[in-house]
Amino acid sequence: MIILGIDPGIATVGFGVIETSGAEMSHMSHGIISTKAGLRLAMRLARIYYDALELIDTFNPDVMAVEELFFNTNLKTAVAVAHGRAAAIMAGEERGLPMYEYTPLQVKQAVAGYGRADKKQVMDMVKRLLRLENTPKPDDAADALAIAICRARNINSRGAKNSGGPECSTI
Repeated sequence: MIILGIDPGIATVGFGVIETSGAEMSHMSHGIISTKAGLRLAMRLARIYYDALELIDTFNPDVMAVEELFFNTNLKTAVAVAHGRAAAIMAGEERGLPMYEYTPLQVKQAVAGYGRADKKQVMDMVKRLLRLENTPKPDDAADALAIAICRARNINSRGAKNSGGPECSTI
């Protein structure tokens, strides 16, 4: 199964693509979609949408995993990130991809085994789990790989296999 992970944003959208077979995971690609500050919002969203379509067409993922918004105190930033997130989600919907959403806490729990893990711990585990020589850069791309890993681990969790109900958010 090929999983496309998306770390949403408006200036930078991280993407990570992994392939999984059972408990085995392998890295396929990672990077960012970037938009320039000062461009009209519609142009930035179009760039995210069309680049996400190109990623989907290139890697032909089976599913897309997207991080849910973490609302901080800056409402303007949260709204902008929500717009970028929607553009990526629309691309997945356009291509008929099943969509899975995970909170930052769920991603940290699935990747590092601790929902309050710091960024360094998560990035180190991404490197280890995908058997990479170096920690993926930039951080947005590494976060997207973590989101894809979260999806892969949820697929293989005992709760997801046995219950037939909602997914287990932990391993």
